[in-house]
This record gives sequence, C-alpha cells and structure tokens, in this order.
Amino acid sequence: MKALFFFILGAFAGAYAVHVYDQRGDQPGAAFAHPGGSVGDSISNRLREWHLGPDDINSDLARTGQVFRENAAEAGERMSDVRMAAVIKAKFVIDRDLSARDIAVRVDDGRVTLTGTVPSADLIGRATALALDTGGVRNVTARLAVRAQD
Repeated sequence: MKALFFFILGAFAGAYAVHVYDQRGDQPGAAFAHPGGSVGDSISNRLREWHLGPDDINSDLARTGQVFRENAAEAGERMSDVRMAAVIKAKFVIDRDLSARDIAVRVDDGRVTLTGTVPSADLIGRATALALDTGGVRNVTARLAVRAQD
C-alpha cells in the first residue's frame, strides 16, 4: 500500500515537473529545448560538453564500473531532493529511448545516483546528461548496466 501511495505521489510530481519543464522552454538553462535548434542538436551538444559519448562512457565503465560527472553550472533556485528526483524521472518518461521504470533515481543534497539498466552505453550518457541538466544537481553518478534489448 505504501509503495502504491508513493507511486501515485511520484506520478503527480512527475506530471507537474513535466508541466514546469515545458514552461521553461526558452529560459536560460532550459533543458534540451532551445527555440533556435532542434532537441537532438541540443542533446548532442550537452553530450559532447560533458564527455558523455559512447567512447567516454565505455572508458569510464571499463575503468570504474560507473560514470561520474560534476555540474559546473550549478545555478538557479535550490530544489529539494525529492523534487529533483521527480524532475529527473519525468525527463526519463519523456525520452522515448529511456525507461523510467528501469532507472532508479536517488538524490542526496543535490548528488544524484542513477542505478538500473539501459539498452546501450549511449543511453547511459543521455540519462546522465538529463540528470545533470536539472536545477540544483551538483553531480551525477551513473551506476547503470547495459542490458540486451528483448
């Protein structure tokens, strides 16, 4: 029963986060939605900026078994950890290639830890970038495993 309550609470928080996320559109720091370019171009720029390409991801995974990036542009209003987690989960719901069910998000004082599975190393980079591009996030540790698509 407790799990169902938190699931419903998370769904409402996620829906609200998506609404807020959509409203931010052209404000500075808005995540991946820039009027002058496509969403894909913006994501590609972020992935390059944060060294989250396939080679970078595979190198990190081979070396440490996880991906860790710090957010140098930590600016803006301070969000609670619960709200940050809801916004990040909402971003995963919006992204067709990521499964919000397969990625757990834990936030502690702006430090995000992602655990779970994704279909490819590229998606580890995308999940990390989406989390990093959330207000208040200080750093992201992605402990995501690559699993074969069924």
